[in-house]
Amino acid sequence: MGIRSLINSENGSHIPKNSFQSWENYSQALLEIPWRLADRVTSKSHDQTEMVEVKARSGHEMKKTLNWWDLIWFGMGAVIGSGIFVLTGLETREHAGPAVVLSYVVSGVSALLSVFCYTEFAVEIPVAGGSFAYLRVELGDFVAFIAAGNILLEYVIGGAAVARSWTSYFATLCNYKANDFRILVHFLPEDYRKLDPVAVVVIVAICVLAVLSTKGSSRLNYIASIVHIIVIIFIIIAGLTKADVKNYTPFVPFDVRGIFQASAVLFFAYVGFDAVSTMAEETKNPARDIPIGLLGSMVVTTLVYCLLAVTLCLMQPYADVDADAPYSVAFQAVGLGWAKYIVAAGALKGMTSVLLVGAVGQARYLTHIARSHMLPQFLAKVDPRTGTPINATAVMLVPTAVIAFFTDLRVLANLLSVSTLFIFMLVAVALLVRRYYVSGVTKQLNCVVLVVCLGLILGSSIGTATYWGKSTDNRWHGYAITGPVWLIGTVGLWLLVPQARKPKLWGVPLVPWLPSASIAINVFLLGSIDKASFIRFGIWTAIILVYYLFFGLHFSYDKAKASGDQKIRMEDGAELKVVEEGADSSATGSASVGGS
Repeated sequence: MGIRSLINSENGSHIPKNSFQSWENYSQALLEIPWRLADRVTSKSHDQTEMVEVKARSGHEMKKTLNWWDLIWFGMGAVIGSGIFVLTGLETREHAGPAVVLSYVVSGVSALLSVFCYTEFAVEIPVAGGSFAYLRVELGDFVAFIAAGNILLEYVIGGAAVARSWTSYFATLCNYKANDFRILVHFLPEDYRKLDPVAVVVIVAICVLAVLSTKGSSRLNYIASIVHIIVIIFIIIAGLTKADVKNYTPFVPFDVRGIFQASAVLFFAYVGFDAVSTMAEETKNPARDIPIGLLGSMVVTTLVYCLLAVTLCLMQPYADVDADAPYSVAFQAVGLGWAKYIVAAGALKGMTSVLLVGAVGQARYLTHIARSHMLPQFLAKVDPRTGTPINATAVMLVPTAVIAFFTDLRVLANLLSVSTLFIFMLVAVALLVRRYYVSGVTKQLNCVVLVVCLGLILGSSIGTATYWGKSTDNRWHGYAITGPVWLIGTVGLWLLVPQARKPKLWGVPLVPWLPSASIAINVFLLGSIDKASFIRFGIWTAIILVYYLFFGLHFSYDKAKASGDQKIRMEDGAELKVVEEGADSSATGSASVGGS
């Protein structure tokens, strides 16, 4: 059932104008911030609102050209990149030693649990907004916007980090050192003085490819990913021919804490799969293609990472592993210097795929956020010729290129992990809310029990992470308290609150256990990240909160209040009134756009 037209009682326009028509209106809007904020915090969107009315604001629909095979390759292309080829060396050398393989297992399990949660949402709400749309439906406008700002940060930081890694391996391929193509500026702070013009050129080229065609990007991703997989197989086989089991002793040189510290940073290596969920709107059969694409690519990726980590640590003692280009240097150290060129070429192919899929995903996030009227409307437009969001792609290019030009990889990796783990935790919470709460269906007592159980799960997870982050020894007393509290919260949800909604097409198994475990492990890994990264994360969150209070809140509020006068006319002639759960609207219509 497609969209025929969007009707509005005011001038035929659906762009909110009230708060920004004059300084007088804007001043009045600022005075109403507490009431407007309360309205937005308690208001939620609906599945059909996101899939019909919000999507209509782009003017043209995105082309449905992708299938499960495309998504698997997009998934592997999005994930297998600079994380494995750069951060493996850094974390092996500084935190985990040969036990880095266990770090990849821990972060892989965390990522896989998050993939399950993303998959149910992507199947049920197949729109370009990804986790922003999911959170807007289940946790409300305000939480969704704060998450959205961090989602965009995740993409910008991730793209910048991969672009800088691209420069390092390109230098290796050209027989130079990793920093030889960077410009050293001594008067800048230490983490920002190595300027990287190559990274900027690469980002611009990738964004041009991303706006031309999604299917074309998919074909290029096929080629890059296939070459990449061939090189990975070569690294594993050739590397194991030079394996020395003595290099695996000691296996855990930095104790168990080092394994989890490395795992928190190496989560960066799994970032990117959420970009695949933003392509749900362009997928031919979301119910079939998305579960196969997302889960299949994540399982293969985790297996590949573990094999590569084992191979690296068998080739060299962990103390000799290079922090910038570990695999290239390892092959040179074992007498296979010619192989470093193959490794560098494969790494470049992989990182090119990551950049391409990231550029495609971040533009679709920005497009959907603009559709919700929290950002300027020109960012929501889809080009009728290419079927891609050109404006959003170009706008995301600028901060990515600037950050890539200045910022060191270590700073980027830690900040990216904080933002990503925070978003994945929120998506798991949103899934529990989706399953156990439906307005008008869930009884008040069950709502109270749901809130209490979620509080126990979140509180115990934060307590565990805090105890882990603050303690300097291996005492277990704190976990003896937080562990049972998490169990009580999860069991209470399982036994005391009936599920109010069953998934229509595909659902996460073992609810509430699986999403509850996802919350716990994501929050736990946050406890292993350095303090400076949390400070940067807090500063960025404060910036987007200021924007929301002065601009995004009023755009969103005006649009929600105009919804009472707005209807969507469908192809079958039915008119659906746009409503928002929690919104104060008394207008009537022939039907409502609402969730089930």
